[in-house]
Amino acid sequence: MYATERHDAIAAQLLETGRVSVAGLAEYFDVTTETVRRDLDALEAVGVLRRVHGGAVPAARTSVAELSVAERQTQHGEAKLAIAHAAMRLLPATFTGSIALDAGTTSAAVAEQLALWTPSSPGDTITVITNSVPIAAILQSSDHIELHLLGGRVRGVTSAAVGTATVEQIGALRPDIAFIGTNGISAGFGLSTPDEYESAVKAAYVLAARRAVVLADHTKHGLEALMRFARLDEIDTLVTDRIPPADLAGALDDADVEVVVA
Repeated sequence: MYATERHDAIAAQLLETGRVSVAGLAEYFDVTTETVRRDLDALEAVGVLRRVHGGAVPAARTSVAELSVAERQTQHGEAKLAIAHAAMRLLPATFTGSIALDAGTTSAAVAEQLALWTPSSPGDTITVITNSVPIAAILQSSDHIELHLLGGRVRGVTSAAVGTATVEQIGALRPDIAFIGTNGISAGFGLSTPDEYESAVKAAYVLAARRAVVLADHTKHGLEALMRFARLDEIDTLVTDRIPPADLAGALDDADVEVVVA
């Protein structure tokens, strides 16, 4: 295979999976790791990708890059829906406790399913706490949900309340389950997000909840954003759409994190 053909194939894999590894590409193309590294260097030089430890991610995925809610709504819709359905298995019809929903499009997919949820006993309700304005809009008309919208400064990028007031409100709560989104989950760095204010809110959810459930599609596997908000051993469950790569799967197992694959 010519170098240009490998380059096209690498770009296609990045588009599909969000990350490639040097070892994986060397095995796939039956070439040396040195050849793969030269390919990645060439693709980085023309702006197709960004080199990271052991491989590469798309060029747009820097540690501080952050898409708006509107931009993310159009990405990986099938994966988010599958994750939402899997997450709802943690909320049987007999559930009568409290839920916290972090901001984000995967959390919003869970909220859409939650709006359709029916309690086993007519008249029963569940308490849902969120700092997300769009999620509150999804759930505001649900008869079986007692909705609590947290206050704070609303970030335009995520349409989420953040800041000291938001973190303090979360700290005064003890939800039974918190569903938390992430921009990256890696074996060495844990859970991370680009913005310090979003990171503080997510960390508060992890600390407050009796059970911290992270929602992450496969494109987040192995990624590391600027701000870590939790170690792997601080979360209880990961709901994702694909089996994590070996290094991440091993780290999750060592941290005793339950992995639910949609």
